[in-house]
Amino acid sequence: MKKILLGHGSGGRLTHDLIKNLFLKNLRNAYLSNLDDSAILRIGNQEVVFTTDSYVVNPLFFPGGDIGKLSICGTVNDLSVCGAEPLYIAVSVIMEEGLDMALLGRVVSSIKKAAHNAGVKIVTGDTKVVEKGMCDKLFITTSGIGVKSRKTNLSLDRVKKGDRIIVSGAIGEHGVCILSSREGLNITSRVRSDCASVNSLVAGILKAGGIVKFMRDPTRGGLATTLNEFVDGRRFGIVLDEERIPVSSGVKGICELLGFDPLYMANEGRVVMIVSKKGADKVLKMMRRHPQARGAHIIGECVGDYKGKVCLNTSAGGLRLVKMLEGEQLPRIC
Repeated sequence: MKKILLGHGSGGRLTHDLIKNLFLKNLRNAYLSNLDDSAILRIGNQEVVFTTDSYVVNPLFFPGGDIGKLSICGTVNDLSVCGAEPLYIAVSVIMEEGLDMALLGRVVSSIKKAAHNAGVKIVTGDTKVVEKGMCDKLFITTSGIGVKSRKTNLSLDRVKKGDRIIVSGAIGEHGVCILSSREGLNITSRVRSDCASVNSLVAGILKAGGIVKFMRDPTRGGLATTLNEFVDGRRFGIVLDEERIPVSSGVKGICELLGFDPLYMANEGRVVMIVSKKGADKVLKMMRRHPQARGAHIIGECVGDYKGKVCLNTSAGGLRLVKMLEGEQLPRIC
């Protein structure tokens, strides 16, 4: 009998196969079949965007964030990259018997601060307590609602040959931060998580009109997996330029030391966009004026060749195929 593996939670190939072959097979409908970060629901004349996510990160606190901040930013970001203005969030908490009340207080304070900074309200929630050993201290589930302007059209159907790929900053910082915190790695320049809400960044870019074709926040499975989701079943491919992909020295050093690829490391405060060729420089300038995206780069383009595939022009001068994450790279990063 087949069993669930940690790799089924990686955000990579095993996760996608599980969703398509089990959940989607049994629960398919017009909304779910899109497999977007959020569902866009038309209610009257309004497009309401709805999303939900669970957080089981280990450790609970890490440089740059904690499970409370992460739960709010993650939900805000899933709404934002679908073109919505995030408004309201529900928070459900599962606590293990024996959890330190002071620790819980720190998490709640972090939730409050993150919600305030993102301009969203916590409007409902739930609490449960399970016996000691039945969960790892604290799990959080958040659901969010936002509204989308009907003028905003984000669709992979709009993508054309020559469109550019832009990432809002250095990749892999959250994944490497969790890894180094969990394993107690002693490094001279400690990597901080990029955990942040991107709604103000995204809102500013969308004001530029129809330049942005599509976007996502590259979380589990990293940039490589997100880009593979872009091209899956499509009549275009993506070619990246390795030398243009921003990677900090700290992330690069740890990945080289431990044999990880930054392309597959998780992010929690980055956006990757497909933008029109003519508008790419304009979007890049707008992004770099925002404090969260000063390290933004154009990292590649959409091509007519290599349909359904992501390729990388390496710094060594070769071209290699970049596949979706296979198996487990690092569990419980969010």
